[in-house]
Amino acid sequence: MMPLIGNMSDKYGRKALLTVPLSLAIVPSAILAYSRTRNFFYAYFVVKTLIAMVCEGSVPCLALAYVADNVPEGRRASAFGILSGIASSAFVCGNLSTRFLSTASTFQVSASVAIASLVYMRVFLQDSIIDEQLTAPILTSTGKPKGKGKAHATNEIPSKNGKTFKSAPSMEDMLCLLKSSVTLSQAAVVAFFYSLAEVGLHASLMYYLKARFHFNKDQFADMMVISGIAGTISQVVLMPILAPALGEARLLAVGLFFTCVHVFLYSIAWTFWVPYVAAMFSVLFVFSQPCMRSIVSKQVGSCEQGKAQGCISGISSFANVISPLIFSPLTALFLSERAPFHFPGFSIMCVGFASMIAFIQSLMIRITPPIANEKVCGSNYVDA
Repeated sequence: MMPLIGNMSDKYGRKALLTVPLSLAIVPSAILAYSRTRNFFYAYFVVKTLIAMVCEGSVPCLALAYVADNVPEGRRASAFGILSGIASSAFVCGNLSTRFLSTASTFQVSASVAIASLVYMRVFLQDSIIDEQLTAPILTSTGKPKGKGKAHATNEIPSKNGKTFKSAPSMEDMLCLLKSSVTLSQAAVVAFFYSLAEVGLHASLMYYLKARFHFNKDQFADMMVISGIAGTISQVVLMPILAPALGEARLLAVGLFFTCVHVFLYSIAWTFWVPYVAAMFSVLFVFSQPCMRSIVSKQVGSCEQGKAQGCISGISSFANVISPLIFSPLTALFLSERAPFHFPGFSIMCVGFASMIAFIQSLMIRITPPIANEKVCGSNYVDA
């Protein structure tokens, strides 16, 4: 769904498309805020799953496209880093708030914050519509064009709306977009293996630490807070300094290298304090995602930012699906008595090998001159 959502945001504006996931995100929290009985929990699980199938990860994807619309290329990596740092700080605040809120209050606060974010976005966010051929945004009923679009008569609207589904990107369009730039293809490979490793680590680490060092939920939360604080400081303070000095490609390689180091450190942890030290490596490995997204944003024209970010998000989402299917059974096997050999952290080390593939691929990336403001190929890819 991410390529479709990104492509629609290129045509109808980021604000219109952001409204959908932000509105839907209110519903699951509101269900548990109302009641936490068994039936309501099942309703929450079903609704949450259906919403995730449609728009999981769409808010970060559209936010990145919006930043790319409004920030010059030279400052884009720093801006992406600051955006990721703000997201990390929200993660830290969310974890800390659960220490002081009751279970009932947690879901009520969650629903209230989701509503506040939707209202803030609708009231204060200025839209950016790149596609000048658009007749009218999809969330307006007046029939008048907004943003940079040219004015058209209202009798032309039905003909444009009839092309909505024709303009939806197909798999061939996505492959064509990736093939349009070697750098973009390499970034897609990095995104796949990075997400494969990241989700694999999350799927395995808690089981591994609980079996190996008897960690409880408070210790897990402490590790997440440590990693979040270190990552926030690094992205907000260090990345705006390092990105212009080193460039996105080198900083991406640095981030992926330390991703490998911290994963391997988890796999060979010999005492309870080693995972805390590994969590501190987020100071350096958090550079990976913003740098990769910045590289992608510079390989496409201004009218394809949503499509490109959506394509990378779709590849990452595919890796997110298959990663637990690979690493969770592997973790269970090597933590059991049926393990072929004694190495409890073997599954974590395999996660490290996946991140090493991403690191090696990042070393091959050579930044090419950005594509001009034109669409690349296929029936929907013509000069803007």
